[in-house]
Amino acid sequence: MPEGGEGGDLAAEWTALSNNVCGILHGHRDAGPLAERFERLGWSTRSSSWEGYEVGTTWCEVELEPTDHKAVLLNGVVDPSRFDDLAALLTRCGAMPYTLELYDENDTLLREIRREE
Repeated sequence: MPEGGEGGDLAAEWTALSNNVCGILHGHRDAGPLAERFERLGWSTRSSSWEGYEVGTTWCEVELEPTDHKAVLLNGVVDPSRFDDLAALLTRCGAMPYTLELYDENDTLLREIRREE
């Protein structure tokens, strides 16, 4: 299995969570190439709208949706203990620059990571 993948569906313990991770991937007009990079790392991918994609693994499932402002929005669920792993994968996938935020069940910001090129 490629590094970072662990393939399969989101683990049941995370499916009950409402969205706890969101981000903006700056400088990308299209979510497709980003989804393909996740897929090469062993993540599942599927088209979720005309231009959006859902990418996931056992510890994270997020939507990638392009905006009109040369950016891709990211939102979904991540195992909070793997938040740094998600950030590392975004960097490895060439998603920089980006901002990534982790929230608790009360929508309180717990952590934020900003990466520049």
